[in-house]
Amino acid sequence: MERVIPPCIGSGRLGPVTTLTARPRETAASVRVPWYLWCAALAVTSAYVGGYWDISWHRSIGRDTFWSAPHLAIYACGVLAGLASAYLIFTSTFAPNPLRDVSVRIWGLAAPAGAFICAWGGFAMLASAPFDDWWHNAYGLDVKIISPPHMLLAGGFFGIEFGTVLLLLAFMNRAGERVRPALQWLFLYVGGVALSESMLIKLEYIARPDMHGALFFIVVSIGTPAILMAIAIASERRWACTIVTAVYTAFGVGFLWLLPLFPAQPKLGPVFHQVTHFIPWEFPLLLIVPAVAVDVLLQRTDGWRPLTRALAAGLVFLIVFAAVQWPFANFLMTPLARNWFFGTNYFDYGTPPRSLYARFLFASPETAAQFARGMVIAALISCLMMWIGLHVGRAMQRVRR
Repeated sequence: MERVIPPCIGSGRLGPVTTLTARPRETAASVRVPWYLWCAALAVTSAYVGGYWDISWHRSIGRDTFWSAPHLAIYACGVLAGLASAYLIFTSTFAPNPLRDVSVRIWGLAAPAGAFICAWGGFAMLASAPFDDWWHNAYGLDVKIISPPHMLLAGGFFGIEFGTVLLLLAFMNRAGERVRPALQWLFLYVGGVALSESMLIKLEYIARPDMHGALFFIVVSIGTPAILMAIAIASERRWACTIVTAVYTAFGVGFLWLLPLFPAQPKLGPVFHQVTHFIPWEFPLLLIVPAVAVDVLLQRTDGWRPLTRALAAGLVFLIVFAAVQWPFANFLMTPLARNWFFGTNYFDYGTPPRSLYARFLFASPETAAQFARGMVIAALISCLMMWIGLHVGRAMQRVRR
């Protein structure tokens, strides 16, 4: 349908008649978030919950079977993402569907780009399942989070995560005013899960004994500022960084407070600590505090040049994070934190009694020069991540397919 725009009034002359395509009326279906976007978000959530639960299972029980509940939650991500992406691909290719006009074509199939990426991620996740089972049978219990089958699994999950983000961006950037806020909130939630998953992979380097070392701040600065900045710019929401880190914090304290309510008993040795319930990870990092500071900065620097804005945001993030996490780490080492709320009295069955972790001690301190050099590296990484995130966020605003 087309409508004619009347000539300009008060211009002193009649302008040329121009025709524009009218915006289609919003139907009931067009003001709701489609079910396959909810399905993709549920897939991302299922993988993260299953991954955290699986780590807790290994810390509390030890060896598990392929059909353990955490594994089922993890691989449910591949199934759910596969259902959503298959629906989009087949309906966009073979059925009358308005998405066909905003689709990409691969091997004769049509769908939004995110659907194809989700499909690949689901395939990689499901392929990692027999690989991981074979790896356990051949080499025994994992002693590290990072192993070949886990990396294939993580690659598949990040594929689904990235595909879900692209799907949400495509719908959000094309959405009308009525449905866009709901899509923005769903996008911020998925961003929070992405941040949570990135911190989950770093668990081996951000434990309590490491919190006074420069390496701790370097590891946290890798990726984290980029995720926050990209999501904040792409979503165009005030307090986006705060919302994303609030999702991470909510998951962290939720696991910390809920998992110990369920019984568990070690099935492998040696057992250094008697475990009677699931052992969660530690209290979440205080990322929400620097996130608030970055949000305030972004709201006041909209007219700044990208490089200057990124440098300021990177420094603010690291300085505020160090200022709050350093004394909080001191507190976590005290008896006041050894309770259900902060959870520092939880030890997995394999933690040696003489370890730094069990004795509530920090790792050997670095020299002042080593620490200063490490913090300079962390600052450079934080600023670089913010700069990358800013440009990625701008590119995400242009996603339509």
